[in-house]
Amino acid sequence: MTVNSKLLALDFGEKRIGIAVSDENKKYSFARDYMQNDKDFLPGIFRLIREENISRIIIGYPLNFKSEKTIQTEKTEAFRKILEDYLFKNSYTADIVFFDERLTSKIAESGLLNSGMKKKKRQEKGIVDSMSAQIILQDYIDKLKNQEDRI
Repeated sequence: MTVNSKLLALDFGEKRIGIAVSDENKKYSFARDYMQNDKDFLPGIFRLIREENISRIIIGYPLNFKSEKTIQTEKTEAFRKILEDYLFKNSYTADIVFFDERLTSKIAESGLLNSGMKKKKRQEKGIVDSMSAQIILQDYIDKLKNQEDRI
């Protein structure tokens, strides 16, 4: 990973994609908004990737509780390929990795419930998606830190 670059996490969904970005020190994750998964997504996320100097993209990887792939896993793998092709076509280099996302939506929903946010706002599905992306990214960052601490 390059110096002064950031990490980006995506919580892929067929309708919406939650987004989170790290700080330059890659210690903390911050939920960003979400984007609709439509024809404007790739140009929009590419703009964010360039503006934030993203060096690695972490995509939440949905497995079931038996660590088996599901239909959503296959859709997420196809999404990764589309994103890789788009970045390559636009001459941008960033690592793209999968990271286990089990239970992140439930944790995000619980966190929102305890946040004091008004019920109507909590029910916006996109907020759960962006919070899930933040959880995925923070878990990823923490795992990297734990691996570094062992060395």
